[in-house]
Amino acid sequence: MAVTFRQLTPAFGAEVSGVDIAKGVSNSDFAEIARLFNDYSVLVFRGQHIDDARQIAFSRRFGPLEGTVRSNVGAGSEIAVISNVDPETDEILPIEDWRNVYNSGNEMWHTDSSFKRVPATASLLSGREVPPEEGETEFATGRAAWDDLEDALKEELDGLVAIHDFAYSRGLIRGDLVDEAQRRETPPVPQAVVRRNPANGRRNIYAGAHASHIRGRDIEESRALLRSLTDRIVQERYTYTHSWRQGDLVMWDNRCCLHRGRPWNKGKYRRMMHRTTVAGIGPTAA
Repeated sequence: MAVTFRQLTPAFGAEVSGVDIAKGVSNSDFAEIARLFNDYSVLVFRGQHIDDARQIAFSRRFGPLEGTVRSNVGAGSEIAVISNVDPETDEILPIEDWRNVYNSGNEMWHTDSSFKRVPATASLLSGREVPPEEGETEFATGRAAWDDLEDALKEELDGLVAIHDFAYSRGLIRGDLVDEAQRRETPPVPQAVVRRNPANGRRNIYAGAHASHIRGRDIEESRALLRSLTDRIVQERYTYTHSWRQGDLVMWDNRCCLHRGRPWNKGKYRRMMHRTTVAGIGPTAA
């Protein structure tokens, strides 16, 4: 079966058909998937009932994979398990458990690994267990938002560098969620405020919750600017909301998309998501 797709919104996103990752993807089909990824930024693959090994193998075709952050729930070398289920007891975690609080950071608009010196290219999230209602993932395109900016603001932003800091973003939830070992693992790093896709030259705003402030500017004033940029990106016309079905695999471009998880009844319904993250190819700013 040939790879086909349908566009999900006028701005971005595509649902891809004719792919069975468990059976393997030919080189020609993979080339088409890679093209769709660069053009549409978010790809949805329905009915992909895969295990970790198959998810890792497929993800590696896009490039080397990142390791997970030290204190992530269920952290492993290449798979991050994002879940409200205790891996030792297989029971739903209490609402107040620190792991639920920690993972609530995923409900802020962000881009994965922008707090690393070399930020991620892509994330692939597999819905292994999904709640029957709520728990969606929302995506927003910084590419379409950039296209619609007024010229004067484009000129102001071009060349600016933001400092991204994992401790800053988690501190917006609670001050004790990042320990000293993790602070050493993820020190603040510089990232360009405007990025360009090397495959097609399209530019985008690069912001989100990990962006603490702009280098060389007043901290509070620059935080206000960064928040306003995030607000621009997440306007309804630039967003796609994914309602999960078990077996969905969703891939997104961290270079140009923000995303966030939406709440669900964490005390009643299990949700278990397995994520692989494709590493970037170099720093975005000096």
